[in-house]
Amino acid sequence: MPDEAAEEDAPKAGFFARLKAGLSRSTAKLTDAIGSVFLKRKLDDAALEELEEMLIGADLGVAAAGRIVEGFRRTKFGREVTDEEVKTALADEIAAILAPVARPLTIHAGHAPHVVLVVGVNGTGKTTTIAKLAEQYRAQGLKVWMVAGDTFRAAAVEQLQIWGERTGAHVVAPAKMGADAAGLAFDGLKGAKEAGIDVLLVDTAGRLHNKTALMEELRKVVRVLKRGDDAVPHTTLLVLDATTGQNAVSQVKVFKEMVDITGLVVTKLDGSAKGGVVVALAQEFGLPVHAVGVGEKAADMRPFEARDFARSLVGLEG
Repeated sequence: MPDEAAEEDAPKAGFFARLKAGLSRSTAKLTDAIGSVFLKRKLDDAALEELEEMLIGADLGVAAAGRIVEGFRRTKFGREVTDEEVKTALADEIAAILAPVARPLTIHAGHAPHVVLVVGVNGTGKTTTIAKLAEQYRAQGLKVWMVAGDTFRAAAVEQLQIWGERTGAHVVAPAKMGADAAGLAFDGLKGAKEAGIDVLLVDTAGRLHNKTALMEELRKVVRVLKRGDDAVPHTTLLVLDATTGQNAVSQVKVFKEMVDITGLVVTKLDGSAKGGVVVALAQEFGLPVHAVGVGEKAADMRPFEARDFARSLVGLEG
């Protein structure tokens, strides 16, 4: 008889391996530097300064790097350490920063529908993230609709329609390109309420090159949605591309000016990802990181786990 626990752990083990591979660029930066600096070396001021520079170079940001180094100063200053001891301690310090933000996205049945507004720069994987969420929620037995609110990009509308056919989730699409996104979202909410839908996922535009116009459009979407239900959107997700590194920090700042961001999804944790930026985001903003993505399939997006991410980032086994 098959080992049920082993079968249950297999998908998680597979995802951890994909995550570790996805963080390989950031890991290489850290581990190569740690190996060259901390091979049986006393942790003095000079060593800690080098460690801080490494962490900043690996996209963890100045604030997180400073916090981690202070942790080392309190617990290991003056001691001789090996690179392996540094990696383990580093994973623990990073996990401590990430743990408060590792919170899965909870769908509340009482909202009917729970409205999730999804924002982000075009190209971050925003539309694909919506499709993955739709597939995952459908697999949980929830009734899902999607609104193709990026009405100026035919590719985004078509992509959601294709995913809608695959998953059986209805897609509220514009009658013509360039249609009013706020009106479309309102129609989607009205229809979803009448149809007894559990989750309404609303796509939006992400043309950041014209920030003022985008800000007004997103605010209008929220304003018009509230005419149908003052409590919506219940969740506003910002989708970030991990390959952009510190640019992701700038995007959070910009989108927080536009709408009330309630959580983050980090995509494209592939071999080119600058995964250290997730630590910088956690330290600077404290926003929940609901999920991370390592590939194109729905199963490639999973709830964010602080310990797994921290250990993957420094090249340790799970």
